[in-house]
Amino acid sequence: MKKILILWGNLTRKLSGKQFIAVLAIVLVLAPVSAQAIGLGDIVSLIKTITGTLQDAVGTVLSEIQGIQTTINNYRQQIIWPLNELNRARGFVSATRARYSGLMSQIQSIKNNSASLVNPKQLESLLRGGQAGGIPQFQQFYTRVYAAVPEANAARPIHRDMMDIDDALAMDALKTTVVSDQATAQLFTLADSLEQQSASAAPGSAPLLATQARLTDVVAQAQMAKMLAAELRQEAAKLAHQNALLKQSATATRNLQNQMQQVLRHP
Repeated sequence: MKKILILWGNLTRKLSGKQFIAVLAIVLVLAPVSAQAIGLGDIVSLIKTITGTLQDAVGTVLSEIQGIQTTINNYRQQIIWPLNELNRARGFVSATRARYSGLMSQIQSIKNNSASLVNPKQLESLLRGGQAGGIPQFQQFYTRVYAAVPEANAARPIHRDMMDIDDALAMDALKTTVVSDQATAQLFTLADSLEQQSASAAPGSAPLLATQARLTDVVAQAQMAKMLAAELRQEAAKLAHQNALLKQSATATRNLQNQMQQVLRHP
């Protein structure tokens, strides 16, 4: 009997589950009646014991593990990331996009170009195009509309300097608006992408989307700071220009007084 069990154990280690069942069935059919009564009954009893252990002890542990996993999933779906609330938020985002996306697209596509002459139309088209690649052509179109600085023999040096700095600051502000328009278009695209992601976001991804939104807001704030800086430069240049005119007026008044005094002193 002991030898039979040893041989049987070696055989079962070499066979897979299905092969083992097939061999067992063949052995049970072909074995003599005495062998079935003496040795195979013990083997069948052993198999039944193993099966019962798997179904009772191990099966109970597996059932408990499955119960714990079910409890964890329910806690996640009902407390941490409630599915009903997530679906409601997704539905709200989808409904909001469906309601306002068309209107926003129409607003963005409105053309405000109003110039009618050739040179102003070209300059306005460049300004409203929102493409930083057209900035190198800006000097040419700007000069066609606002004229170039007079030659040295056509204006006083101080006047030429003031006209040159005024043109420089004006072009600087206008170029900044072109870059800002391009950045705004990119921010619109990014915001639309975040909206689409939020409508189909997986549970737990809200912090990632919120981080992207905050970074986008930081970029928008930085761009706004650039625009404010350009506006402040324009205002400062305007004050400086007005102050320069006052200085010239004071100088002209003093020169006139000196000339009047010289005339009065002349016998």
